Amino acid sequence: MAQNNNPFDVLENRLANIEALIHELHKKLVPDSKPVDQWFDLDELCKYHPDHPKKSTVYAWVNTNAIPFHKTGKKLRFLKSEIDAWLAQGYHKTYLDVAKSVDSYNQPRFIKRGKSPPV
Repeated sequence: MAQNNNPFDVLENRLANIEALIHELHKKLVPDSKPVDQWFDLDELCKYHPDHPKKSTVYAWVNTNAIPFHKTGKKLRFLKSEIDAWLAQGYHKTYLDVAKSVDSYNQPRFIKRGKSPPV
């Protein structure tokens, strides 16, 4: 005996399936929460850094405050986002840039003392 299916019921079922698929895709494409920043210990930082520095080099950077770090007790921790920002700013001044900054630093000092700057 042939079954008499209501076409609207079939459409309603298919629509429900489509909505469920769209909901699943949306969950995969738009995460619910922000990604949590990753913490590195000293070994992980050495592996992550593009130059793979030795531990002694990183300790020297920490000692001179050249690298962003967090210290809890005796443990050093590094935030990935801070390390990425630190690496991105890796611009080093040229000799001309350093000379200009020295001149601009010395200029007001000579003016205050009433002397002329050296030529």
